[in-house]
Amino acid sequence: MMGWIRRRLWRAALADPDFLFLLDPPPEGEAVSLDCETTGLDPWVDEIVAVAAVPVVGNRILTSSRFEAVVRPTRMPEAGSIKVHGLRQRDVAAGRPMSEVLPELLRFIGPRPLVGYYIDFDVRMVDRYALHQIGTRLPNRRIEVSSLYYDRKYGKAPPGTAVDLRFASIRTELGIPDLGQHDALADAVMAAMMWVQLRDLQARGQRLRLERRREATAAPLGA
Repeated sequence: MMGWIRRRLWRAALADPDFLFLLDPPPEGEAVSLDCETTGLDPWVDEIVAVAAVPVVGNRILTSSRFEAVVRPTRMPEAGSIKVHGLRQRDVAAGRPMSEVLPELLRFIGPRPLVGYYIDFDVRMVDRYALHQIGTRLPNRRIEVSSLYYDRKYGKAPPGTAVDLRFASIRTELGIPDLGQHDALADAVMAAMMWVQLRDLQARGQRLRLERRREATAAPLGA
């Protein structure tokens, strides 16, 4: 929850009062799973080429009420990023500018918490545009599914235990179907499914089975 000092600072920085609703109390039991596909991994240089948001109400993932958009960047994606998300230059050229997409996205999200895998990156990407258009960053609480997974699997692990937080590893262990990684909508839906399952495990006090290995593995961003 945002403290009152941060709320006052956020309100003072807000350039467009039409978005004051972002400070409203979030609806009970609701969240939004968010994912962005981008031209690269630098939030201050790279741009969004696709964004998707899927509401979660209780344990229901409302894919029929989703938000998704292809975004036309000011600089076309290069071969490296196209290999990741599959969006070609002609695909994004048919999209809309983020200046049009952002207000719709913010109204869709509202004050609800944001769920995702490496959600800080996705929010930083959106913040780049929000700072320009409304004068401030998103105030929404963030829920990181890899942190919840770490808690359920590695929270009581002994020193030296290998930690694997890769998206595919989490998805496989939780029995979530592969909907096609690096597609904004598919990633948002899978992250929502992860959150629902991990939240249920947390509520029941259950942990995931730990297989002990001695050599730790790093998880690259977006792997």
